[in-house]
Amino acid sequence: MVGLKPSDVPPPLGVKMASAGAAACIADVVTFPLDTAKVRLQIQGEKQAVGGIRYRGVFGTISTMVRTEGPRSLYNGLVAGLQRQLCFASIRIGLYDNVKNFYTGGKENPGVLMRILAGCTTGAMAVSFAQPTDVVKVRFQAQMNLNSVARRYNGTMQAYRQIFLNEGLRGLWKGTLPNITRNALVNCTELVTYDLIKEAILRHKLLSDNLPCHFVSAFGAGFVTTVIASPVDVVKTRYMNSPPGQYRSAINCAWTMMTKEGPTAFYKGFMPSFLRLGSWNVVMFVSFEQIKRAMMMSRRIEAPN
Repeated sequence: MVGLKPSDVPPPLGVKMASAGAAACIADVVTFPLDTAKVRLQIQGEKQAVGGIRYRGVFGTISTMVRTEGPRSLYNGLVAGLQRQLCFASIRIGLYDNVKNFYTGGKENPGVLMRILAGCTTGAMAVSFAQPTDVVKVRFQAQMNLNSVARRYNGTMQAYRQIFLNEGLRGLWKGTLPNITRNALVNCTELVTYDLIKEAILRHKLLSDNLPCHFVSAFGAGFVTTVIASPVDVVKTRYMNSPPGQYRSAINCAWTMMTKEGPTAFYKGFMPSFLRLGSWNVVMFVSFEQIKRAMMMSRRIEAPN
């Protein structure tokens, strides 16, 4: 996966996990404003506009946030986002090849079903560890930095502490089920689609195994992933951001959205989701390749002759 040729020596698990975590952090820093715009669009509709502010489109949302709250608002929750990627991406991406080999017994060219199973497995595993960081990230992105609006949280650690004190451990793991569903879908779709598109490009010799190939594969994977995962992502965002008692469960949240706002509510924020996932995939996969190769070269240089 991800540019690994059959003739290459597979990198150790630690190298893959460290490379994936670092690459995901780089991708998050680059694309975080798009993610924040996506969250604001997704929660719009569940409550009346604050201060008459309405968001229209991804770039309109970014422009409105910069004008009303300042540029720093685009990076609300970045600390929690980086914490999330360090433990989330390192598991879901770093373990993918190993889990895939476990399911197939080390066979080359595994089938699509085995790839999907491996992606779902590592995606679900990652959520189990990273859920509290995701809850804090979403809540920071959702809160508005306006003088007329009371802020729910003032700092990352204060947010973890306040959620635990007010809502208990269940609050930190709020929305775990829709998040597992969402990330299992995202992970298997993202990684499997990337694998298949890249293999098809190389098999038909449309591009060589280089940056343009990685770009096309990652962007295609981002679009397919957004189409499949967007409904679950919207429900996850709203449920995780909701105060205690607003929704009885994630299913109740989805039903409320359907009955009050219609089916289009499940695709709110689609364009920023697509722009974010497409660009995130490109930055992440390219960074992952380069970091992994650099770490492998470093290991070879440091290894005794």
